[in-house]
Amino acid sequence: MIRTFTFLLTGLLLCWAATFGVRAQGAAPAALAPKKQLAAQRVAGGIKLDGALDEPEWQQAAVATDFIQNRPNPGPPERHKTEVRILYDDANLYVGAIMHDVSPDSILRELTARDNFGNSDFFGIFLDTYRDQLNGYGFIVSASGVQMDARYSPASGEDFNWNAVWDARTALRGTDWVAEMRIPYSALRFGTAEVQQWGLQFMRQRRRENQAFFWNEVKPEVNGFVNQWGLLTGLQGLKPPLRLSLTPYVSGYVNHDPLSKAGERRTTTSFNGGADVKWGINESFTLDATLVPDFGQVQSDNQVLNLTPFEVQFAENRQFFTEGTELFSKGNLFYSRRVGARPIGHGRVALAAGEKLVRNPAETRLLNATKVSGRTNKGLGVGVFNALSNNVYATVRHQETGAEREVLTQPFSNYNIVVLDQSLKNNSYVSLINTNVTRWGRTYDANVTGGLFRFNNKKNEYALDGSLVYSRRRGTVFGSEAAVDDPDGFKYTVGVGKISGKITWGLNHRIESDRYNPNDLGILFGNNNITQSLDAGYHLYKPFWKVNNLHVFGQVSHSLLYRPTRYQSLNYYLGANTTFTKSFLQLGFDLNVDPANHDFYEPRQFPLGQYFVRVPGSSSLIFFINMDPRKKFQLNWNMGSRQYAQDERLDRPRRSRYSFGAYPRYRVNDHLTFRYNIDWSFDDNQVGYVNGGMKADQPLDQPFLDQVVLGRRDVSTVSNVVSAAYTFTNRMSLTLRARHYTSSVQYRDFVRLSPGGHEEAVDYRRNRDNTYNAFNVDAVYSWWFAPGSQVSVVWKNAGDFSRDANQATPLYFDNLANTINTPHNNSLSVKILYYLDYLTLKRTR
Repeated sequence: MIRTFTFLLTGLLLCWAATFGVRAQGAAPAALAPKKQLAAQRVAGGIKLDGALDEPEWQQAAVATDFIQNRPNPGPPERHKTEVRILYDDANLYVGAIMHDVSPDSILRELTARDNFGNSDFFGIFLDTYRDQLNGYGFIVSASGVQMDARYSPASGEDFNWNAVWDARTALRGTDWVAEMRIPYSALRFGTAEVQQWGLQFMRQRRRENQAFFWNEVKPEVNGFVNQWGLLTGLQGLKPPLRLSLTPYVSGYVNHDPLSKAGERRTTTSFNGGADVKWGINESFTLDATLVPDFGQVQSDNQVLNLTPFEVQFAENRQFFTEGTELFSKGNLFYSRRVGARPIGHGRVALAAGEKLVRNPAETRLLNATKVSGRTNKGLGVGVFNALSNNVYATVRHQETGAEREVLTQPFSNYNIVVLDQSLKNNSYVSLINTNVTRWGRTYDANVTGGLFRFNNKKNEYALDGSLVYSRRRGTVFGSEAAVDDPDGFKYTVGVGKISGKITWGLNHRIESDRYNPNDLGILFGNNNITQSLDAGYHLYKPFWKVNNLHVFGQVSHSLLYRPTRYQSLNYYLGANTTFTKSFLQLGFDLNVDPANHDFYEPRQFPLGQYFVRVPGSSSLIFFINMDPRKKFQLNWNMGSRQYAQDERLDRPRRSRYSFGAYPRYRVNDHLTFRYNIDWSFDDNQVGYVNGGMKADQPLDQPFLDQVVLGRRDVSTVSNVVSAAYTFTNRMSLTLRARHYTSSVQYRDFVRLSPGGHEEAVDYRRNRDNTYNAFNVDAVYSWWFAPGSQVSVVWKNAGDFSRDANQATPLYFDNLANTINTPHNNSLSVKILYYLDYLTLKRTR
């Protein structure tokens, strides 16, 4: 292992020296475009937000025009002019934009929910208030008046989960359309200098021609976005305002659970109240807090049948944990679903003779959560996150006496993250992250500390990046006297590459030790790895032949077990995609070729190293086509296959996998849209772990309880999602989403796995076939009746069930019928948010 590491480190250093000392032959450097400047005009106030731009101040302001096309063909100047002006006063930044066009029907204006572009023209302004060329804000409005906003950062990229309180109006004026925005300074963070310059960018989309334009040219071959913005000048006497707002909420729920246990009510009601607080501590830092939060209206998780040795990672739908978290995403050490997750003792409630489990909460209720984040005028970003959850108890009842007792499944816990992120010149940075989970009582605590960096050269062509992370856990396993078995671990990564230009490449190396464990507040599917990879890409951004662009990329990766050092896998990958000029049809493929590999995780035997499943060599090809999204009817689809080599050790058929996905969308008009997604996969002769479902009281299982048993199985999975969205206005919408998922497993035969990957057939006879079904409906009515204020009405319907042995069936319509006929849980809720801003209230007094 030491020789391997020395070789890789030497290679990285040689590549670093070569890339910074010698320019890649045949590839001209991707230079930044010259930075344009626009002077803002100070006004005394009195700007009415109506989309008219008829105040005389607009005519006196400097004009930004001559936008440059970014897609589909980067470089040409716009033919239909865009004119933008900026005004400001003591409280707001005003943006007025006129988008000239050829006729009213050339301006597409689909209505959608907030933060959804839809099939519409739009205009956007982007601001880098500290001019660090790394972090920025985006405010976008469509021709139909739908607002979108985003944060830009190296950690999160373009993050539309961020929501600010601002306002905009749009209007059609003959063959043009007009956008007028009012952005309060309370939505931004900026310094206290008397005279300021901000990074500035404007963007326009002409959807009918699928064209996008930027005021300051954005070259697709140049790495980064914020670093390609122009300058906003003329800002004088700006004073960061007192940013203080309160958003109280009240909510009510009616729940009907037809599967409630005897003696419990099937229909229950509940009422909740709380508030979100936002306070600008100073001009740079903001405190966000949610007090007694209610997340009951978020979209239902996509439940699946998990046959893998790793947990399922679910999407984060809670707004507090998706908005403004770019600093906390540094280093990928924060998986927000850990906060308020399933109690750590949920599946380990010990029952005495005659007892049964009456109540076992599957979620941990949060008491509060707080974020403090911001960035100084020196480019230092600071983030502090803290959340508290209360004790969680399961209820156990004696079946004869009726006596009940409570069992602690989650102790009172504190979740904490601290981040320091220093922006450097040349689009570079260094960061320090610490995550900590402290639990009260006799169990363990966890701490993870990591540092990461990225250094780019002056021309932003090459980069060196890396990280070093240490995990520490101290205490005993919950509900046990045994000490945790992974008290100390580490991970490090180092990489070098060419990041701009037609030709890009990267060389990366990573080690995760056998006791590295960040999973108390982060997520890692498997540790104990040594991985190295070499990737390369070739990109043509200019149209040629009949296509707009071409992207080709490939990778070679190699993986070893860290301790003991054993071969795991070798992978060759090649992919490409292109978009046709006239039809805007996009197509591409992904090709993988994998020699035989050793899967040390599937046998679930620890420590890793002795047992592994030998996976024969295989190759896979996935092909995809995406149709023109401007059409009323759009169909995107993909299909793929993986074929395995014959495993000569046993007399069994070859493995194979087939998959297909289709995603049609029909837009009836600018208000109503229907979507349908179907994903199907079939794994033929898959080999996987079986012991997880064995039981000590099953006679057919007893001879195999101390063995590792694998099963050859067929796995068929189908997921159907139907959704409809009707948007009444740019502030009111109704959406409906229904999902049915079914996965069926049928076993053919079984083998015993021995150390060294040896397999031998066994006569294991218990029927282990299984079918899992999940069904969800989410219907949401949303009305933003004032900036930052919302009424939402949500109906949820949910049900799932499993069938084992002879009751399991792979027939789709039988599973669908069983799912529909199974009793479902129903929930109807109403939630009202009202945004109260201190400055607004002060002005109205």
